[in-house]
Amino acid sequence: MYKIGIITLSDKGYQGLREDESGKIIKQLVADKFEVVRQTILPDEAADLKALLMEWCNMCDLILTTGGTGLGVRDITPEATLSVAEKTIPGISEGMRMSSIQKTPFAMLSRGVAVQRGKTLIINLPGNPKGVSENLTYVLPILPHALDILTDRKTEH
Repeated sequence: MYKIGIITLSDKGYQGLREDESGKIIKQLVADKFEVVRQTILPDEAADLKALLMEWCNMCDLILTTGGTGLGVRDITPEATLSVAEKTIPGISEGMRMSSIQKTPFAMLSRGVAVQRGKTLIINLPGNPKGVSENLTYVLPILPHALDILTDRKTEH
């Protein structure tokens, strides 16, 4: 079973002023396919996210972030994620946006990215609970295959 880490980016969540609905949704959606080994809430600080991503890449096959992908001044998740990337995987984020645009034109404003660092896949999900559910449901079917290849458990496509 693949090991997963879940990171919620939210200043208010970190301060205890808002419940982490999106992190809970992620955990519920992946529970039967993945082992959640790490879960936390961080403030919207690029240096904190970058350090945690680098640390967790040593213990997680998949890291899902939620929040910080919009146009706000404190929305730094894609930039922090790209700063640790060895490869980008644009098809994942493009696919999520394409799927979401069918439901709302506001999906065009999401800046989330998907990247590889070592043998870890990192995917940025939106912060909105509905967006998290829709986007993660869309990509879940391809994740086992992607992780099989990324972790050398399967070498044929």
